Amino acid sequence: MVAIEQLLVLRKTFLSLIADLSQEQLELIPPACNNNILWNLSHLVVTQQLLCYKLSGLDMLVDAQLVEENKKGTSPANWSQKPDVEEMKSLLLSLPERLRDDYQQGIFSNYQTYQTSAGVTLGSIDDAIAFNQFHEGIHFGSVLALKRLISA
Repeated sequence: MVAIEQLLVLRKTFLSLIADLSQEQLELIPPACNNNILWNLSHLVVTQQLLCYKLSGLDMLVDAQLVEENKKGTSPANWSQKPDVEEMKSLLLSLPERLRDDYQQGIFSNYQTYQTSAGVTLGSIDDAIAFNQFHEGIHFGSVLALKRLISA
């Protein structure tokens, strides 16, 4: 599916964007901001799993604690333990590859209809994958803005 391949390209672009940042920069929350770049990356990992796997009635491929601490409405203040940067980088690439494989195997057959906070109704895995692209784009903009703020 083309959208999954596009997701892989976008995730590689995210990784290129943050390649020159230190651990401290990834964790820095600029004044008047609620989150940092590491939270955004962890949130992308979690959201893709929630939209694609959980709503299909499947086990998610990430730890439940990571989900709880990085889902919508959370912030680094929720962290009992900081997400591991290298693990998040790895998951950013490996999870879309697994999604592609699982999609090709047809395992997403029991999708539960879901209304997003953006007012979009997701009724299938194809809807979820397409909406996930929109969501990733929002957070790409957030990461760009955060990088500018911490690099200033």
